[in-house]
Amino acid sequence: METEEDEDQGQGYLTPVLSHALFPAQASAEAKKLYAALQEYAKRYSWVGMGRIHKGLREQVRLNDHSAIQKPHLFFLPDVPSVPFFPRDAHRHDIEVLEANYSVVLAEFKAVYQRGIDSKLGWTCLGPKGQAVFPLYSAGVSVAGNCRSCPCTYRTLLSLRTFISSNSLGSAGFWLLGPGATLGSSYGPTNTRLRCHLGLQTPPLCELVVGGEPQCWSEGHCLLVDDSFLHTVSHKGPPDSGPRVILSVDLWHPNVAAAERQALDFMFNPDF
Repeated sequence: METEEDEDQGQGYLTPVLSHALFPAQASAEAKKLYAALQEYAKRYSWVGMGRIHKGLREQVRLNDHSAIQKPHLFFLPDVPSVPFFPRDAHRHDIEVLEANYSVVLAEFKAVYQRGIDSKLGWTCLGPKGQAVFPLYSAGVSVAGNCRSCPCTYRTLLSLRTFISSNSLGSAGFWLLGPGATLGSSYGPTNTRLRCHLGLQTPPLCELVVGGEPQCWSEGHCLLVDDSFLHTVSHKGPPDSGPRVILSVDLWHPNVAAAERQALDFMFNPDF
């Protein structure tokens, strides 16, 4: 850790970038791996614009030690203005593209849903109460068979300007939640992204609570959610109301700069 003497000598968190000496010894193995990846990125490209990422990796260990309403467990980028729900203007283009394609996305979902929810058919089942995912992108990697089953949805994803499609922080797919199900309080992995939820089927009494703020989905419309805040999801509708279905798409947080996005793509490369 830095000492007061270090600070007096002007050694801020950008100066010792080629040394591991000032990186917290108690940091997790994952944080150390990310720090090494950041150093490798900077050697190949530049340290310009990397101040917040470097600071965030060093401070992650302290973030994990205290209770907070926002506590991403993998990586926290400091000094990023954030709220549980973002206004549409934060990603107006991508929201309008998704909403304009609502009908075709819904039709493709229904087609794969009617074939049955089975791991052999591309589904990932998460729980006993109708919790299932049909992933199109999983941790930055396209699921080729599922994308072929939903070609229009796949092309829609590719037309988005801020979709996180090349690092392990980004995913997209159809998320189902059955009647009577509740997903307990949890934190997302990072505050560098927003999750965009396009409502496909939204029965009554379905609710998303993020950072203590409740919201409901609406069919054909998007919600922009910062899931690094503590959040819960519930479907309290009657048994015959059917599942709540959304298309979830991970987009870059609007306050993450282009240079930082490039570095995070490198650090969270799915092949690492």
